[in-house]
This record gives sequence, structure tokens and C-alpha cells, in this order.
Amino acid sequence: MSYEEAKKVYAAHGMDTEAAMKRLKDVPVSLHCWQGDDVRGFDTDPSKPLTGGIQTTGNYPGRARTPEELMADLDETLRLIPGKVKMNLHASYAIFEEGEWADRDKLEPKHFKKWVDFCKERNLGCDFNPTFFSHPMCDPLTLSSPNEKTRRFWIDHGKACIRISSYLAEELGQPCTMNIWTGDGFKDVPGDRLGPRVRYKEAIDEILSEPYDFAKVKPCIESKVFGIGVEAYTVGSAEFALSYAALNRDKCIPLMDNGHYHPTEVVSDKIPALLAFFPEIALHVTRPIRWDSDHVVLFDDETREIAKEIVHCGGLEGRVHIALDYFDASINRIAAWTVGFRNLQKALLSALLSPDNLKELQDTDRFTELMVAQEELKTLPFGEVWQEYCRRCGVPGDGEWLPRVMEYEKKVLVNRK
Repeated sequence: MSYEEAKKVYAAHGMDTEAAMKRLKDVPVSLHCWQGDDVRGFDTDPSKPLTGGIQTTGNYPGRARTPEELMADLDETLRLIPGKVKMNLHASYAIFEEGEWADRDKLEPKHFKKWVDFCKERNLGCDFNPTFFSHPMCDPLTLSSPNEKTRRFWIDHGKACIRISSYLAEELGQPCTMNIWTGDGFKDVPGDRLGPRVRYKEAIDEILSEPYDFAKVKPCIESKVFGIGVEAYTVGSAEFALSYAALNRDKCIPLMDNGHYHPTEVVSDKIPALLAFFPEIALHVTRPIRWDSDHVVLFDDETREIAKEIVHCGGLEGRVHIALDYFDASINRIAAWTVGFRNLQKALLSALLSPDNLKELQDTDRFTELMVAQEELKTLPFGEVWQEYCRRCGVPGDGEWLPRVMEYEKKVLVNRK
């Protein structure tokens, strides 16, 4: 079937494929830099293990080791993914001039100038994340530590990241979502559950006292249910993060990572719940398998449901800030970036290609028709619309892009020792 035939099939069901593709082209999605180098960054010893409940498994050849290699790999990925892309950086990806180095509490906008130049040349926005893990000043706690020196270091890091986020927003002309997440917690049953959370709250209060324009910088509070080494207690629980954001709606927004909840919970259902109360929310889209394993995003049921709720709840009108967050070192990293980004784009396009009468069917108790309409959507010729979208975005379609990645692997990645 050709695209023109698929277009007619959708039109017969009341859906405009042209409008859907046009709308999706303007939806920014953040591509996370840390997939390319296994969350190592450039500011600490790469031979040291990751901390903060983060674990990357696998040893596929070709991990980026320098800013130049990471940017080259990102460029290769950008040639393969459709739609509007933003970069997403962690503070640990600061780029220093030769002989220069600054610890995380002393980071400045100038340490991200090369990233700004990279984004400007490619017309990309940029989001940002303080890096509260994999550093000697984790004791192992950060913002919730009872040690005042430790806590001060990380508060100063957070405030520095506010200034860097403001710089990114100003230079690139797009809002910068700045996500506050720590892996603070305990491996076994704590003796005090309240104290760390009070200290965490006060630390975030101080970070957000740093001046910024909330229209340009969007600080987020992200929760997590547990992590490696913090199985018994996480300071930044869902209740903590959501309560903090609710009480500080004028200066921050909640961020949900769909790997950061109990396996029986789904973020797709939480999106409309939060949008009933918050003007804006943020998402990290990943794929958990039994826990926050950060597997590559697939075109699976929950990804499609997340996209459906974003679209149906008006999230594309600036209310939902979308980013990817996963890191798989067991497969080609460029392919991992590409598969995940394309699958999220597929999910959003699929959501845009749904009838506009579903709400009416629900509100008028026509549940038989609602079920049938949603089921019949699944067999419409979506693949032809997706391939056309890729063509219009100037990127290869399905079945065409992987050979390019494997050729890049042969020429570039296997030579990295």
C-alpha cells in the first residue's frame, strides 16, 4: 500500500495524516547524551564505578571517550531520527580547556560553551541535569546528607546548574528543563526517615533561591522508588517529589520517569492526574524491566499509552516536556539512541492519528463503540504514514537506517580501544 492509499484509509475514519505529520514536526523531544558513553561524563576518572543506584551493563565496542567522539556519534544519530530534537546534558559533561578543571560546585556557563556551539550549528535546544552521583563528595548521600560540608557542596552544585541552565536557555532561545534527581537513600532499614527528607527539602529550597526566569528555566523534581544500593529507602520518593512540586508551583514542576515506580504503576495514567493540577509537567521516557533498568524504548503498549495521554490531554501545547532516559552498553549505542527516539516519535504520531470522537463516545456511555474504535485503529496502515513522515524529515525509513549505523561502526567505533 502507498502513502496516498493509507491517507485515504485514515481519512475515511476521520483522521488527517497531513495534519498529524505537520504537528509532530514541531514537538521537541530531548535526546540524552549519556547513552553514548555509558553515563561516564568528562569530569571524573572514567575507570571508577558509577554510584547513586545507577548501573550500566554490557561492553559493546565503541563507547565515546571524548567530547569530540560523543559529538560525532550524536551527529550520526541526528542523521537518522526525524522530528525536532533537543539535547539533554548532565553537568558531568562539562568540557574544559586543556589544563583547566572545575569541580561540580564551581562549574560555570563557559564550561558548556562547546555544547552551545554544537546546538547552535544544528538548531537544537538543550535541557540540563545536575549530576548528584559518581563523585567523591557523595558520602554516599548528597543533598540529604547530615554532613554540612557535603550538603553545601551539592547545594552549590545545584545553584551553579541553575546559572548554566539560564545560559543555555538564553543562548539557544528555547526553555531549558533542569531536572533535580539524587540517588540518596539507604540499602537497609533506616533509623530516621524524616530527617533526610527535611534536609533534602531545605537543600532544594536553597538551590531554587538562585535567581532564574521560570519562563526560560524549568526546574523539575524527580522521584524514584529504589535503586541499586538504596533498596530499603529513597529520600526523594514519589510522595516527596510530588508534594514539593505542588507546594512550589511558581518555581518548579514535577518530573516522572516511567522506570521510577512500582512495576504495577503506569505513568500513562499519572499524566492526566497531574495535568489536572499542574500547568506543566516533565517526563523521562524509558523502558523498565522489573525495575528501573533503563532499557531502550520500544514501540510497546506503555510507550503508546504515554504518547496517547500526552496528545489527548493537550500536552503538546507546551504542557508536557518530553525527554528520553536510558543507557544500554550491550548493543550499538547509536542504534540504541536511534531506536528509542524513533519509537517515541512513532508513538506520538500514532497518538495524533486517533479519532477526535473518543471522548464523546466515553461521555455518552457508548463504550462498545469506544472499544471497537480503539481496537480497529491498531490495524490501520500506520507504517505507510510513518515511512512518509521519515521521508519528509529527510531521514531514512525503517529497514534503511541500520546499515548506515553498522558501516559507521566498521569505520569508526571498532577503532576505539
